[in-house]
Amino acid sequence: MRNRKNHDPNCCCRRIRGHGRRITPSRHAVLDALSERGDHLTAEEVFKKAARFCPNIGLATVYRTLELLAELGMVSKFDTGDDKARYEFADPTAAKGHHHHLVCSSCGKIVDYKDFIKEETELLHRAEKGLSKKYGFDIKSHIIQFFGLCPDCRR
Repeated sequence: MRNRKNHDPNCCCRRIRGHGRRITPSRHAVLDALSERGDHLTAEEVFKKAARFCPNIGLATVYRTLELLAELGMVSKFDTGDDKARYEFADPTAAKGHHHHLVCSSCGKIVDYKDFIKEETELLHRAEKGLSKKYGFDIKSHIIQFFGLCPDCRR
């Protein structure tokens, strides 16, 4: 896997194999495509990039691979309201790489928001703890997206 920022190719392959799955050329191509640009890609964008590494790959294979990677916790899947799921690598050390998204409702720009202040972190921990207690739910993660207009679209 080429150019993977903060994602060791051996680690990705070990994690997939550790779940009893094979590393196929198609899976390798999807990982390469995600690592090339990395963030907020649609399945179609992953497909176009993966086809450069594995010309015989099909769109259905890309969808299945992305779903597998999401199921294994290697990729995060989220929706920005445009009816297209987006994918990005999930940080295995969630607290370190955890972030939220600011999504422009006009142009679709997505901004990763991760420079939380202490009050925000405390609020989220209290909310998770309260929801856990109220519903008896063991919360493992959450996704928060804020929708609005970016500075360019506000002009």
